[in-house]
Amino acid sequence: MQAWLCENPVGVEALSWKALPTPEPGPGQIRVAIRAASLNFPDLLIVQGKYQIKPPTPFVPGAEFAGVVEAVGDGVSHLRPGDAVAAFAGTGGFASHAVIPAAQALPLPPGFAFEDAAAFICTYATSHHALLDRAALQPGETVLVLGAAGGVGTAAIQIAKATGARVVAATSSDEKNERCLALGADAAINYGRGQLREALKTLTEGKGPDVIYDPVGGELSEAAFRSIAWRGRHLVVGFAQGQIPALPLNLALLKGAALVGVFWGEFAKREPRRNAEMLAQLAAWYAQGKIRPVLDRVLPLAELPAAFAHMSSRQVVGKVVLTTG
Repeated sequence: MQAWLCENPVGVEALSWKALPTPEPGPGQIRVAIRAASLNFPDLLIVQGKYQIKPPTPFVPGAEFAGVVEAVGDGVSHLRPGDAVAAFAGTGGFASHAVIPAAQALPLPPGFAFEDAAAFICTYATSHHALLDRAALQPGETVLVLGAAGGVGTAAIQIAKATGARVVAATSSDEKNERCLALGADAAINYGRGQLREALKTLTEGKGPDVIYDPVGGELSEAAFRSIAWRGRHLVVGFAQGQIPALPLNLALLKGAALVGVFWGEFAKREPRRNAEMLAQLAAWYAQGKIRPVLDRVLPLAELPAAFAHMSSRQVVGKVVLTTG
């Protein structure tokens, strides 16, 4: 098998494209012939040694991928060679093959493209868990999506619209705003102009957003939280801007608002049955055409460094996908 190997997590430049022995699945495991893998922001952090989870070296990065079951270990009865699956395994995806626990594999229904499947689980599961579980989003409510042009942002727009909510997308450029409006957002704000609160006041007639979906952090978080509606819910999804904000907690008191943490990975571990039900609903929505991953570009797996460089430029709309074929 071919794989990108991280032997020293000091950055993308230290990755090497190597031939490695093709692994055999053990009990409860499957081997997947990978067809497509996607980039997520933690993939960059993990090869830089900056992520909260630090796998022992050497390791193959790449959390999310899709492909075909090639072999199954003892005790695996619900999957067989030839089945199409997607997985969010944490590592192992930037390779031609991966061995994972069979329980981590999501069987794909007919017609689910591998490129879409590789860009599906992390962003849509995070956004569904955030909006429908943690925020209990209701039809007719207004959702502000920060970083709306990114992978989780584009997923959040689609899920909020599928729920019957009004969506205000916020991005750093007019071009990204246009893409979000084309996805179904009802309004868009270019926060690069520095007038987020004024724009929100106008768009919500002074009420503010009921739910704030925040994967960005930094200075935007406080500006958004100061604008939140009475009984609003501010979803803490991530800190793509790099700075963890220090929010004045008196704002939560004054607005009767809630700061709500979102950690889909831990939810999946602690509540596997509910997570499986959620993934099944998302797969059904994909089949119905309600949601579909936004692919910024599709590159060969051998061009992983170029893909990382593009993602680091913060010009990506949706997800970058790498293919093995």
